Amino acid sequence: MRNSMAATARVTVAAASLLGFAAVVGSGTAQAAPQDCVVTRDLVSATATCHDDDAPAGREYTVVVECFGLAGVPNAFPLMAIGPYRGSWGGSFSPSGQGSASCLGPTSIGTATNAYVAIYRN
Repeated sequence: MRNSMAATARVTVAAASLLGFAAVVGSGTAQAAPQDCVVTRDLVSATATCHDDDAPAGREYTVVVECFGLAGVPNAFPLMAIGPYRGSWGGSFSPSGQGSASCLGPTSIGTATNAYVAIYRN
């Protein structure tokens, strides 16, 4: 029992250290894919505001946030892994709109390392 608690404590300390390092390295303004968008990110999320008046009709954008932390392994619940993953996203938005995405989810916790805007529907 004592060994398993010590191992759990070591894993927790290692994860917190990695998250702290990613937080220092990962905060700031990110580059946007569409040129008419401004993407900003904080410790755990990203937002984008776009003003693309020349976009074709029907085009939609989405914010993609890249994260590092603890996340569920796809198709293998309840297994968890520490490493890079894509965060949740708030859906698509118009070329003259705003969107957001987060590294916090029901099975994930991490810091934002990069964020960008991608064309969701052209």
